[in-house]
Amino acid sequence: MHALSRQQLVLLVLLTLVWGINWPIMKFGVTGFPPLTFRTICMWIGLPVLGLFLWWRRVPFRIPREHWRELAVLTVFNMLFWHTLAILAIQTLSSGRAAILGYTMPVFSALVGSWWFGQRLAGRAWGGVAAAALGVLLLLWHELTQLSGKPLGVVMMLVAAATWAVGTQMMRRTTIPTPTLTISFWLTALTTVWMTVLSLTFERSAWVWPTPGIWWAIVFNALGVFAFAQVAWLSLARDLPPIASTLSVMFIPVLGVFTGAWWLGEVLHWQDWAAVALVMVAIASVLWPSRSAAARVAASRGD
Repeated sequence: MHALSRQQLVLLVLLTLVWGINWPIMKFGVTGFPPLTFRTICMWIGLPVLGLFLWWRRVPFRIPREHWRELAVLTVFNMLFWHTLAILAIQTLSSGRAAILGYTMPVFSALVGSWWFGQRLAGRAWGGVAAAALGVLLLLWHELTQLSGKPLGVVMMLVAAATWAVGTQMMRRTTIPTPTLTISFWLTALTTVWMTVLSLTFERSAWVWPTPGIWWAIVFNALGVFAFAQVAWLSLARDLPPIASTLSVMFIPVLGVFTGAWWLGEVLHWQDWAAVALVMVAIASVLWPSRSAAARVAASRGD
């Protein structure tokens, strides 16, 4: 198992907070407002902020031409499917349930890593995957009895999660010799163009001026998600083993469930509470250092 550095732990905590509370914020933002347009405006605001940050940090923007194809593949699996399908699906699902479906990603990631990339998982990691999967099933308890009313939203979220899992595994193995900030900028830029085309094609007739509340949701997404959280996630996905990076963010849907209940009045059941304990087990399975890892850390410090 992998021990997080202090910087990685801080990124993880902030990422969890931003992405967790963003689910009900997204649900609020697309209620009565075109979802693709909502996402497009968020990205057009967030992209220049991210670009200014790269310029301020003197991070190069250039990606060598021979890596453009790999960049395009990373964009498809990390960004295009996820941002398109998730923003459409959340219209038909509660914010908490959409978050839970989206965060079946760690389960998909473990399976993809084992079957496709030959990643060997320790027994404790498989235990974490099982706990996460059981937590997801518990939190979907009521959704599974109502699939006939909203199967498309469920399918879209699961497809988004599966493709995101593949993208996470690819990001870990990328050969692009540039900083993660540079890759993040171009992934966001290409996705912004994609979302703009979709919005123009399918929602132009439904365009309306955002209300002050929707503007607030847009700004939060632009700055919190695209200027910070997306970059933080890609950094963790690139620097940590895939099983550690994916299971470590499993508290995000739990936060999404409870903030959705508090803010949007979404009803909680006993399954939600039981899933919290299971998700914590999943997180601990990859973040709690093994005895050998703890001994190595102690030896390096001279303890």
